Amino acid sequence: MGTITILDVTDPETFGRIPPCADPGFDHRSCDYWEDADRGSKAARLSWLDPVSTASNEAPRPRPANPFLADLEAKTPVANPFATARPANPFLTPGDDDEPGPVENPFAVAPPPRPKVAPDAPRKLQLLGRGLGVVGSYAKLLLEDDVARAYAQFGPLTAYPRAQRTRDLYPSLPDAPLPAVITCIATTADARGAGLGKALVAAVCADLTGRGFTAVETYPTIGAHPDATSAATPRFWESVGFDLAIADERFPVMRRALA
Repeated sequence: MGTITILDVTDPETFGRIPPCADPGFDHRSCDYWEDADRGSKAARLSWLDPVSTASNEAPRPRPANPFLADLEAKTPVANPFATARPANPFLTPGDDDEPGPVENPFAVAPPPRPKVAPDAPRKLQLLGRGLGVVGSYAKLLLEDDVARAYAQFGPLTAYPRAQRTRDLYPSLPDAPLPAVITCIATTADARGAGLGKALVAAVCADLTGRGFTAVETYPTIGAHPDATSAATPRFWESVGFDLAIADERFPVMRRALA
């Protein structure tokens, strides 16, 4: 094992270093399998790798008419005799704006700006950066001698509706406090067997502990080809300290307590 570096995916540079999936039909950088409970896909979608356009040439869609409000909308508005005009503010200099808004305190230290992903960033990067201003990134990279070898995606359960749907199948799972989840752990095919995935999981668990989580879960798929699964196998998770919380022939639940 060479020199190991672990990076948070927080910007286009680190996002661009995410290693390719072992199966070329998939792509970590366009996968929204866990984020979209109904239509999520692991398949590569080249359009998702391009910056998102903030401008639109499409005309706004007309608002559908409400047949139950037709009579009300046809009536002429009636003046409210009890309404009064907003009184002028005598302390304003003529021309000043009296609109309500936050007042800057010249004696207070300005809070540091929260990190965030640019609005024109690729769609997947925006999903991974939703927690930047609160808890941090939802993805990490492991580099070996500055070459990306492993990738992990994780975060609060609320960020991954498909994980929540899977969890809802098992009412016996504890729901207070809710766990964090690791939805994806992947190592490049030529780097397998070197313990890099285990090292990355250890870093993720340490990070989640620092964020205040007391447990973490993952949901492997039984019988999936190693190149076609994003959640490894129960045997892998047991090797990094997870216990079998729910035994299921296809969708077991692995859980680990965090110190």
